[in-house]
Amino acid sequence: MTMSTPFTDRPLAAPLVDAATEYFWNATREGMLCTRLCKTCGKPHWYPRPLCPFCMGETEWRSLSGLGFIYSVSVTRKAGPIPYAIAYVTLDEGVTMLTNMVDCDLDTLRIGQRVKVCFKPAEGGGMIPMFTPV
Repeated sequence: MTMSTPFTDRPLAAPLVDAATEYFWNATREGMLCTRLCKTCGKPHWYPRPLCPFCMGETEWRSLSGLGFIYSVSVTRKAGPIPYAIAYVTLDEGVTMLTNMVDCDLDTLRIGQRVKVCFKPAEGGGMIPMFTPV
């Protein structure tokens, strides 16, 4: 028996939007994944924040490709009525983010597997970035 992950099985809460995250959540509504890049050392980082965690330099928003690979994955089958998978995904730009894996067969998810971002609607009209196999 295979376990699929249609996102519609789980309602998604509206994201918490504040001054620091407004740009990010607006970009997701346009189908773009963004993070911040340091103007001094040039490193991108996740979770986006105004000061670089590497050198404390000023940062600016940059778009990401939305492509990467599964660094680690965990499938939960018994915590509730709907099985789901969470994963650390390392994007091609080098940042690693915790996310949900959706629209796939849970039994086929593997470390190193190529994935791409997809955006799923949340309550209140927001869009949540998640990932699916390429």
